[in-house]
Amino acid sequence: MGQGYNDMGFAKLDTDRERRTGFPEVIFCQGKADEHLLKIYKACVEAEGKAFGTRASKEQFELIRKELPAAEYDPLSRILKIEGKKEEGRGRVAVCCAGTADLPVAEEAAQTAEYFGAAVDRIFDVGVSGLHRLLAQEERLQSANCVVAVAGMEGALASVIGGLVHNPVIAVPTSVGYGASFGGVSALLTMVNSCANGVAVVNIDNGYGAGYLATQINRLALRP
Repeated sequence: MGQGYNDMGFAKLDTDRERRTGFPEVIFCQGKADEHLLKIYKACVEAEGKAFGTRASKEQFELIRKELPAAEYDPLSRILKIEGKKEEGRGRVAVCCAGTADLPVAEEAAQTAEYFGAAVDRIFDVGVSGLHRLLAQEERLQSANCVVAVAGMEGALASVIGGLVHNPVIAVPTSVGYGASFGGVSALLTMVNSCANGVAVVNIDNGYGAGYLATQINRLALRP
């Protein structure tokens, strides 16, 4: 341990990240060797009293829970976390998704924002194929400090929300769709080319990145 990181040989755990950025290091679980993953979780809990991981499998959860019984796992978002002291969420982040097939990515965004201290309002299944469902939620959308819009297919949801609200919109394209959606590329291009103002775009299926950015915006809105 030294100079702001824990050199574990196979990994260098950034123990100084929360001081620098306001957010502790997050573990991307997918693809990690079992031995490495377990050691990283243990090191995070030892250093921070908590740990947060994304893209975890049920098997990885069982592995971690054997050594760290406080571990929690959500199979929908694939988040594997060990929480320290739980506090009530502050501010307001609205997480919207077009359809129920987009829920895994939307939940990754929502649970990321909640873990980092934001109050989250989930507004699900409000895609543009039934626009009245979204319009009925305008008051909830307007009252949020930031809106996350998660959609696959053609990805039009973010543009529609961007034209309705005064707050920043973070668009998340998902890989949901038929062949010509190209695994989320069509939704990504729609969102990047949005004519609505105030829309920023993260990577395909990157709910975590959207939840992180939404938390940053929410924190700025809460500053005195």
